[in-house]
Amino acid sequence: MNAKPTALDAYLARTAAIHAKLERLQQLADDHFGHDPDAIHWGHVGDLGRVEAGLEELLAIFGGDAE
Repeated sequence: MNAKPTALDAYLARTAAIHAKLERLQQLADDHFGHDPDAIHWGHVGDLGRVEAGLEELLAIFGGDAE
C-alpha cells in the first residue's frame, strides 16, 4: 500500500522542478536566449521586457526585492 504524498513531499517536488527551470533559464540567458547578438531587434527587446515583468511579479509573490 502506497502512502499518500504529504504537502511537504509535493512542495519539495515543485521546488526541485522550479530549480531545474531556473537553471535552464540561466543557460538560455548565458546563450543570449538563442539569438545572434549581432542580429538583435526590437522584438527581442520586447520579449525580454515580458520576461522581466514576469520575474518581477514572481519576486513580488514571495516578498523578494524586484528592481
